[in-house]
Amino acid sequence: MIIKEVKFSYIESRYGMGPYVEFFSELEVPSLEYDDIVRVIEDNNPDYKNVKVMSYSKTMMQPIKDRLIFKKSDRIFFTADTHWGHRNIIRYCQRPFADVEEMNEALVNNWNSTVGKDDIVFHLGDFAMGGSAEWSRLLERLNGRIYLILGNHDMKTIGKGFSRFEHVAMQMLINIGGQKIYLNHYPFLCFGGAYRNTWQLFGHVHTNAAQTGLDYSRLVNLFPTQYDVGVDNNNYMPISFEQVDNKIKQQLCR
Repeated sequence: MIIKEVKFSYIESRYGMGPYVEFFSELEVPSLEYDDIVRVIEDNNPDYKNVKVMSYSKTMMQPIKDRLIFKKSDRIFFTADTHWGHRNIIRYCQRPFADVEEMNEALVNNWNSTVGKDDIVFHLGDFAMGGSAEWSRLLERLNGRIYLILGNHDMKTIGKGFSRFEHVAMQMLINIGGQKIYLNHYPFLCFGGAYRNTWQLFGHVHTNAAQTGLDYSRLVNLFPTQYDVGVDNNNYMPISFEQVDNKIKQQLCR
């Protein structure tokens, strides 16, 4: 197979959603480091001198991080369903804000008063409305190293402002001090390790005291090791790993 052109793109393939190297031949392999990609090109192209690398971007060359391991001493936070710029979400979820401008500022202030510049934040989807300019302006204001799990609203704006994120994925499995945690925008019906203290954190359902979510009646089927990290369920701010740990311990005792 002769490869004379290669481009880097953010695509969905048989490997899942993530940063990939895409060859004109439709060969798709996970993108790792630049040298690894060059090696792939060399292995598949006997006439390497004719290879031309197109649209090379350091941002898109990040390793695929669908599994990450952290220490308990790391400062790690979770959140979801911020819906920055979404006027109607105030009415849908009975959020205590007069208008979208007040909501936007409150969510930014709550985030930055909780999260430090070097802290890690996993945002479990439905980040913001608007285009790339709105996303970029917002991301510039937020503290932390942010990992984005795509929500249903984010799919409409995929590719906008993503260079600010540490990684973007449809879901992740992480490990914090031995605690395994599945991260997805949606609550799972079942998942590996559910009976062995593996957690699953999610958003989407907008759990709140007013019980306004369309899926509220279905949440009785959750495992006690599942928790909604969305802002509506957590005083409109990110929640720390330690806080989630306490929440789940309380649920296990019920």
